[in-house]
Amino acid sequence: MLGYLFFVVVFLLLILFVMVGVAFLTLLERSVLGYVHVRSGPNSVGFVGVLQPFSDAISLFSSEQYFPLVSNYLVYYFSPVFGLFLSLLVWLLIPYLSGFISFELGLLFFLACTSLGVYTVMVAGWSSNSSYSLLGGLRALAQTISYEVSLAFILFSFVILIYSYNLV
Repeated sequence: MLGYLFFVVVFLLLILFVMVGVAFLTLLERSVLGYVHVRSGPNSVGFVGVLQPFSDAISLFSSEQYFPLVSNYLVYYFSPVFGLFLSLLVWLLIPYLSGFISFELGLLFFLACTSLGVYTVMVAGWSSNSSYSLLGGLRALAQTISYEVSLAFILFSFVILIYSYNLV
């Protein structure tokens, strides 16, 4: 029981640090773009803009959420949440401790998670009950599937070379 609790705490900490890391990578991107465009980047919140990602998160979560009137509300709301869950689930493949989680078929798990993430965009477009959103979702689905096929072939060529689906 204590082992499972430890696993859950470590996984939640992993998710938290990944999300904070992404926030600071967007800060780095905005700073570099500000430097390239010869203007000051995000440097107004905190010391040299270090608190800018947290300020952006507060403004994002406090903004008004609106939904189309004729949309399927639950599916429209939970499809991006499911996409975020799938993208965070891929981080299970990285072994942080010995005996943490070891996948013998880690490559197939990675391909399954990334290919399921495609359908969340399509379902979000479908659930809005707008023909333009549906067409945009189908277009994104077609583009993503087209690059996933080439990614799968590249990754399977490594499987042929090393005779294993294990990523470690």
